[in-house]
Amino acid sequence: MNSSARRCFRALSRYRVGCGQPHIVNSTAFSRQYVTGARQWSTPLAKKLAEAIDTTGPIPVATYMRQCLTSTDGGYYTTKQADSDQFGRQGDFITSPEISQVFGELVGIWIVAECLSQRHATGGIQLIELGPGRGTLMDDLLRTVRQFKPIADRIESIYMVEASPPLREKQQRLLCDSQDVKETEAGFEGISKHLPGAKIVWCDQLKDVPKDANRMPFIVAHEFFDALPIHVFKSIAPDEKASSIITTNNPHAPSLKKPNDWRELLVSPIANPSKLKMSPSGQSQTERDDFPEFQLSPANASTPHSMLLPETSLRYQRLKTMTGSVVEISPESLSLAAEIAMRIGGGPASSPTSKRSTHKAASTFHKTPSGGALILDYGPLSTIPANTLRGIRSHQLVSPFSKAGLTDLSIDVDFTAIAEAAINASEGVEVHGPVDQALWLETIGGRSRVDALVRGADEEKKSRIEGAWKRLVDRGPTGMGQLYKAMAVLPCLPGMEGRRPIGFGGDVVI
Repeated sequence: MNSSARRCFRALSRYRVGCGQPHIVNSTAFSRQYVTGARQWSTPLAKKLAEAIDTTGPIPVATYMRQCLTSTDGGYYTTKQADSDQFGRQGDFITSPEISQVFGELVGIWIVAECLSQRHATGGIQLIELGPGRGTLMDDLLRTVRQFKPIADRIESIYMVEASPPLREKQQRLLCDSQDVKETEAGFEGISKHLPGAKIVWCDQLKDVPKDANRMPFIVAHEFFDALPIHVFKSIAPDEKASSIITTNNPHAPSLKKPNDWRELLVSPIANPSKLKMSPSGQSQTERDDFPEFQLSPANASTPHSMLLPETSLRYQRLKTMTGSVVEISPESLSLAAEIAMRIGGGPASSPTSKRSTHKAASTFHKTPSGGALILDYGPLSTIPANTLRGIRSHQLVSPFSKAGLTDLSIDVDFTAIAEAAINASEGVEVHGPVDQALWLETIGGRSRVDALVRGADEEKKSRIEGAWKRLVDRGPTGMGQLYKAMAVLPCLPGMEGRRPIGFGGDVVI
């Protein structure tokens, strides 16, 4: 690991311990609609999950999340009706690109600035977005980049990593002429409306995007990592029963104290619904539907995941001695971070002091470091997330264990773990951030862009633009400025060690 990367990672690794008790569903609260001869379920997916658990036993949180979000039998993102929409005021949540066009424009400016700073790379550019939603961010990004013709002319391909067929169709209508989109062996392909010389390709996973050592990959992940499945572990004290070693000389000598164990928290249906209290008769149907149908409980014994995952980092190991500590770990996030790092810096890392990546993504890929990744998501600056699994429906927080498949699920992103995985995967990258979204937007020129938009606008439009900008940068409890973070994975370039990119304390270097 080079000195610049070490400095960046050391700054990132100053974390605070995050401990807490897992939320165990109160099994005495249950809706009257379930107290019938045969148990009813809120959704077909909930019924399917319960039947599977009844057959095979409780499942990890990661399995539950994966089924709820992407199951072909009723997943939130994969089986929504084509005419419905999870985004916006009429949906379940609203994202920064939907709030203001300035957000996507500034992401485009950031990419242009990085292209100019990386003057050693003169080949074609490959744009990749993970989880593009409606396609709004990419639309604003491309509209901005096309104003910089030397950069725009280098963009040869745009890859949209999207698993949801309904969302893919929305993206195609926005970014291409829909009639020109055709199905290929790799997925779907069309021509960009903004950059007629660039093709847009849709695929299911990042690994489906071809690696090209002669291209600069720029990867954008906005509110993507927060939906990746997690495993949840709790530190459990050993059996408290007294034990002794009886010898001739010392018949009462106590045995050595056993260390704590990590136990995985597993998902299972709330049992015996017929014995649960009925909800008040005055409760609305919506309130009754929001009752959780599943609960978390510790595994009776160690699982393969609990024996491996919490031992992969000193950050988790230090919490093991603290009985009751809870940690959330996302193997998919770590694998994805490693894959991103190697696309930018080559890999895997060969330093004898670095941890070798064990992910499948860590196959050797030789290239001159170039490109970059911008990760925009919500989570703490440095703590280990604990008890952050939440459900979101109609812009309200609800139980993540209610209405499986109709409720969006998300967690806080562990930025430190992502940085650690990226640096361990490739010697050719360094990590910057995370920083608050407000700081990133302000230092990249957001205020100037807002001033330009309101210039000459009527009062109603001015109010709308200013209100949207305030929501993006407001550091208060109702704003997004402090809750959301930005982090960059960039190439470590000879002669440019320690260079800070724009948005992270630096300027454009040309």
